[in-house]
Amino acid sequence: MTTKPSLNTLLQEFESAQTARELPDFGPGDTVVVNVKVKEGNRERVQAYEGVVIGKKNAGLNSAFTVRKISHGYGVERVFQSHSAQIESVEVKRRGKVRAGKLYYLRGLEGKKARIKEDLSASAKAKNEKARADKAAAAAAPAPAAE
Repeated sequence: MTTKPSLNTLLQEFESAQTARELPDFGPGDTVVVNVKVKEGNRERVQAYEGVVIGKKNAGLNSAFTVRKISHGYGVERVFQSHSAQIESVEVKRRGKVRAGKLYYLRGLEGKKARIKEDLSASAKAKNEKARADKAAAAAAPAPAAE
């Protein structure tokens, strides 16, 4: 007699299959470009949506993040499901230095007051890692023979 897998086991298998696509590591305060598939009539195109991440919800398959941008003087927020098929890619443009997990206070700020300081430690770390990788690649390549 075989035992049936539990519903919880089946759900976990389904979620792991659906969450196979990896997103870059980003958080509140980071400026991101989300490339979204938009269907207009019978054709589909990719639309870039650039803004600041003001909140992120990590809940497995139900994970989501909120991106805020200023468009023609009006604040526009959009919530994206992290594992949606509508998201083609997410690119981190800039790391922000914030202490809060949710940046809803940005809704009440305008202009320069709504700016977020750049986290230079993160960008400096990324540059150093890239320089190390380039140096390692150069060291691994054979040196040209001198005549």
